[in-house]
Amino acid sequence: MKDLPLAELASVEKQAFRDAMAHLGSAVNIITTDGAAGRAGFTASAVCSVTDSPPTLLVCLNRSASVYPVFQQNQVLCVNTLSDRHESLSNLFGGKTPMETRFAAAEWVAMATGSPALQGALTSFDCRVSQVTSIGTHDVLFCEVIDILRSDDSHGLVYFDRRYHPLIRQQAPV
Repeated sequence: MKDLPLAELASVEKQAFRDAMAHLGSAVNIITTDGAAGRAGFTASAVCSVTDSPPTLLVCLNRSASVYPVFQQNQVLCVNTLSDRHESLSNLFGGKTPMETRFAAAEWVAMATGSPALQGALTSFDCRVSQVTSIGTHDVLFCEVIDILRSDDSHGLVYFDRRYHPLIRQQAPV
């Protein structure tokens, strides 16, 4: 078989890709920032660990999102991993709701970078953006973790098959 250029091999349609990705369960996060460009936040499931030396996460952000310029200018953010009690807050931060209304719906505390951490989140990762790579419609933000807040009092929230699902914390064996 003749070697074909990669562009000729790629034939996956956008909707087929989206439908397949609906089968990839993900934690639900609200990504927040605050700084010279203002305060902003959005819901994201495209978050993952990169390395623990130095502790680094990646966050994917659509360059056409209304919050994009704020995150681009501030260069700091907080990844707030939601508990099962935060489904409505996720929807609020995922829509066209004004920023003031989004933030008024919950309690927040400023982290070292100034980014808002959600009180009651399972985990809040306070980060500075250390590198940005553009791929297609999105920027991949590589985020060095500066500080962490944790809460072990709640269950998790995942997004799978285009719906929210609680992720029940198991009791540790005695």
